[in-house]
Amino acid sequence: MTGFKNFILRGNLVELAVAFIMAAAFVTVVNATVDLIMGIVGKIGDQPDFSAWRPGGLLFGAWLTAIVSFVIMAAVVYFLIVKPYTVAKERFFPAEDSGTPADVALLEEIRDLLATRSGGV
Repeated sequence: MTGFKNFILRGNLVELAVAFIMAAAFVTVVNATVDLIMGIVGKIGDQPDFSAWRPGGLLFGAWLTAIVSFVIMAAVVYFLIVKPYTVAKERFFPAEDSGTPADVALLEEIRDLLATRSGGV
């Protein structure tokens, strides 16, 4: 029973569960936004779903609807999630100046010692 308790209470599992629940809830927001934009695109062409378009009997309209939906969904995710998250992360959690990496500092020290040795001779 202890092993099961440790498995359930493991931090990564809880974080993963919360992320999954939040992602599932967010799907409805993204889908609603895509449907709204597809409706606007549909007003331009008098039809929000291009599936009925079958030039030469091919299902080109279904493919076009899928491509347009994908591009709109990618734009919604980027402009409403990724971009604001990146800006907020940089604003509230700025990257610390890491200084000179250890390997570069060591090479600089060797360079300075060699310059001192050759200059002193």
